Amino acid sequence: MSNLILPDDVYGVTEKKGIPIVGSRKVAEIFSKEHKNVLRDIEEKIFTDAPVDFTQLNFELSSYRDGSGKRNKQYSMTKDGFLLLTMGFTGKKAMAFKVAYINRFNEMEAFIRNLLEAKADFPEFTQAIMLTHEEPKHYHFSNELDMINRIILGMSTRQFKEANNLGKVSSIRPYLTPDQAEAVKTLQRIDIGLIHAVPDFQERKRILTEQFKRRGVRAIA
Repeated sequence: MSNLILPDDVYGVTEKKGIPIVGSRKVAEIFSKEHKNVLRDIEEKIFTDAPVDFTQLNFELSSYRDGSGKRNKQYSMTKDGFLLLTMGFTGKKAMAFKVAYINRFNEMEAFIRNLLEAKADFPEFTQAIMLTHEEPKHYHFSNELDMINRIILGMSTRQFKEANNLGKVSSIRPYLTPDQAEAVKTLQRIDIGLIHAVPDFQERKRILTEQFKRRGVRAIA
């Protein structure tokens, strides 16, 4: 898992090795500051005064290419690094952006957690299907997964890929919203039990649909 970014995220919060991060260049853009001044704050203030173990954990030197193709440095920051950097950013506008960033970091943390939990459940999900069919076929797995996607998204996996221009990605999970990822994790866990207890595919679909509706989350196309 890498380069995850929340849908419609104008704040540039992504992830690396399962940790939400944001680039100093994006922060400078959002807060209407010169990137060179943000770099100066990081290198001359934070790196000078903050403990080394904190800066090593929460700031990582990286780079980006400008319009001419030249590589320029920036820093990738964790939530804690971002909070320390922006602590001195004042004013109503700055406060609004800081709150928006904190919310975005929290959403990304939940998003990553749901994806990891859904992935952890997958071997048990697969095993349940294999034990139910004497000769498991590929479509037994794909049909079960597609059923969950249709309930949650209101469309098939193929349709979701086409609607979001995802090409031939192996999984759509990284492209779901936090609510959708949470719903996938929940229905997948319920379906593990249903596969054993309810052999009929359409009846499982009916039960899962009712469970989804009961949680008050509508399908999002």
